[in-house]
Amino acid sequence: MTTLNNSLSGLSKIEAEQSRIKNGLNSIEHQKKNSLISSIIEMIKEPMFLLLLTAASIYFITADYGNGIFMIAAILMVSAISLYQESKSRNAIEALHKLTQPKSKVIRDGEVTEIPSEEIVLGDCIQCEEGTFIPADGLIIQSNDFSVNESIITGESLAVFKNEKDKNNQVFQGTIVASGLAICRVTAIGSLTQLGTIGKSLDEIAEEKTPLQIQIVNFVTKMSLIGLAVFLLVWAINFYNSKIVLDSLLKALTLAMSIIPEEIPVAFATFMALGAWRLMKMGIIVKQTKTVETLGSATVICTDKTGTITENKMSLAQWYLLEEDVLNDNNDNFNKNISSSLSANEKELISLSMWSSEPIPFDAMEIALHDAYAKTGIKDERSNYKMVHEYPLSGKPPMMTHIFENQKGDRIIAAKGAPEALIACSSLSEKQTNQILKAMQLMAEKGYRVLGVGSADFSGNDYPKTQQEFLFDFKGLVAFYDPPKANIKEVFETFYQAGIQVKIVTGDNALTTATIANQIGFKNAGEILNGDELMTMNDVALKEKVMETNIFTRMFPEAKLKIIKALKENSQIVAMTGDGVNDGPALKSAHIGIAMGKKGTEIAKQAANLILIDDDFSKMTEAIAMGRKIYINLKKAIQYIISIHIPIILIVFIPLVSGWIYPNIFSPVHIIFLEIIMGPTCSIIYENEPMEPNLMKQKPRPFTTTFFNLNEITISIIQGLMITIGLLFIYQYSITDGFSEDHTRTIIFLTLLSANIFLTLANRSFYYSIFTTLKYKNNLVPLIIGLTLFVTASLLIIPLFRTFFQFEMISFPQIGLSVLIGFVSVFWIEIFKFLRRRNTSI
Repeated sequence: MTTLNNSLSGLSKIEAEQSRIKNGLNSIEHQKKNSLISSIIEMIKEPMFLLLLTAASIYFITADYGNGIFMIAAILMVSAISLYQESKSRNAIEALHKLTQPKSKVIRDGEVTEIPSEEIVLGDCIQCEEGTFIPADGLIIQSNDFSVNESIITGESLAVFKNEKDKNNQVFQGTIVASGLAICRVTAIGSLTQLGTIGKSLDEIAEEKTPLQIQIVNFVTKMSLIGLAVFLLVWAINFYNSKIVLDSLLKALTLAMSIIPEEIPVAFATFMALGAWRLMKMGIIVKQTKTVETLGSATVICTDKTGTITENKMSLAQWYLLEEDVLNDNNDNFNKNISSSLSANEKELISLSMWSSEPIPFDAMEIALHDAYAKTGIKDERSNYKMVHEYPLSGKPPMMTHIFENQKGDRIIAAKGAPEALIACSSLSEKQTNQILKAMQLMAEKGYRVLGVGSADFSGNDYPKTQQEFLFDFKGLVAFYDPPKANIKEVFETFYQAGIQVKIVTGDNALTTATIANQIGFKNAGEILNGDELMTMNDVALKEKVMETNIFTRMFPEAKLKIIKALKENSQIVAMTGDGVNDGPALKSAHIGIAMGKKGTEIAKQAANLILIDDDFSKMTEAIAMGRKIYINLKKAIQYIISIHIPIILIVFIPLVSGWIYPNIFSPVHIIFLEIIMGPTCSIIYENEPMEPNLMKQKPRPFTTTFFNLNEITISIIQGLMITIGLLFIYQYSITDGFSEDHTRTIIFLTLLSANIFLTLANRSFYYSIFTTLKYKNNLVPLIIGLTLFVTASLLIIPLFRTFFQFEMISFPQIGLSVLIGFVSVFWIEIFKFLRRRNTSI
């Protein structure tokens, strides 16, 4: 259906806008998430916020207005940083949401236009075609061979045929067009659709957390409980010593604030959301931010051949005529449009190939066939014939048949598909079958994609139920060359170096696929399994076979799904590419479903986790590298948080329980100042760190519930303890030299800040030395460190700040000693890195 009559002019732009104002947009209203108000409410519930507010209240109650005002200012600053980071995350997620919105075709002002499905309004005329989701409830007003899969509404798996004349002429949002095309007038949108009514219950369903999210929540919860227990203990000790309730409470709050690692959940949310945003800027749409976490764990990539490994730019390379047993491989003249070189049989073969294609082609092979037909020099009859019946691509292996008729009643029945499929329903002698198979092999050996072509005769309108019931006259073969992408060999080599297996899963035949695989240096191209063989295997045998086999041919939806399940049973993290309607189940089943942005159907895009905007498979190497980088950088940030929290906790706790001369060396104002410094360090500096050179030469990390292994957590704890030893050394040095409490506090604070800066630099890599990491391009490192040094200098130099923080001026040698102790307590890690590099070759 290519023309629209006057009754199908649809809404005008003005009418559409009026309907939008009156009835709203086509979106289901869920609970508002990540809004500013809800973010503020969630922040107020955080333990750290409550502790800060309690400390500020105590200062005001005790008439310590200076500290009270500082704490209020600190609360506002910490809140602003937190809200800013969450805002960046929220904006990134909203941008992704807009990009992943499905598109729909509507008729407005008499023209078909494509708009986001959310912008459909009540009264719109929508065009629903095969392979798309129906975007709203409506009534059919015009249709052609239209059937719908309504299993999401009714539970019935079989497609239902519908037209405008039936009583059953309604369509429903979320159902899938199985065949044909229809124009429907929208009667309900958004929450008022049948699916929208069901969708309201989705608000009550909590999104499942990933293993990493669960572990982070558990860790922060446990640390909060430990903080509560220690808080009570320290409050009791201070109260026993001073008998002053509020003062002892304030000192206990200092320790509790130092224990809670509230930066970790903020860092996680920031890393995942900004990671998804960075992928989007690279041309990769991530539909859920948690997919970023999975990317770095991918162990197997199952990829299609056509359009993924190859250019998807088909050209008609050869054809074979069965009647003459002639294989024509000289298409130079043909491409120059010298139609006189073609025989009548060759013109008939090319014509039938075109008639068996879609009238408006979108597949690369069908576009090539239409182009070839135009070059044959015969009279173009396409405008004189109308398709009266269609058998869509189906069967194992698949084929398709189209029936066209002109006004005189002349009929063309043309079929094309896998040669084996047409052979099975043609009247052929054994000799002819062997001739076809021989020609097919010669074509496939060149890496050509081969289709069989046939025609049939049928009178009357009571068409057979299936196309296989026709008795076809096998005419010949047409072969297409789809060259491999120029960069695909390097792409596969990158996957291999990263320890990722690659498997080709295609509907093409074995010989063509193997030829292309050999051309690109594909590993283990000799092991091939076809769809029929795969389906006959039991689960145990298949589980073993899928690990040995790298090429799967003549695949169909059930076989693809079985491959994914078998790989998952082998504890593999599976990424799967797909673009067709039938790829939906496999894309949904894979850990990482990857759809193509240009050639992918709407169903494939909806089922997938990732969408490659430009259909560029090489982007997957960047996506996996990004996934690994984000995970490693997040790990660095959390290791930094753990390491720096340990000395803060212990320098507050040890002097108190040990009864040292200055038991409360830090107050809440010092802790909150450190928190302001540490927050941007872990969430901004480490998030912006570049990928380490060896990252794509490592094996995929296991996707388990364990974020840190024992060695990693041990290193972080040792780092924290070494800094603590440095602080305690400075503490005892100050007491031995008879320094005052303010003087001692100043030296300890300066040592801790120095260690914090050095730790920031040291933890940029746990493999490469600082001399390598200093060359990493991260403009935020000098910015944040420079800002920290400036503020610290201000605290020591400006009398007002110095008095407020209870600091004293110290000599340059003492400053040098603080920096030296901070340096030594951190950079012992360089010895560990050196030994690791010497014992590891990556």
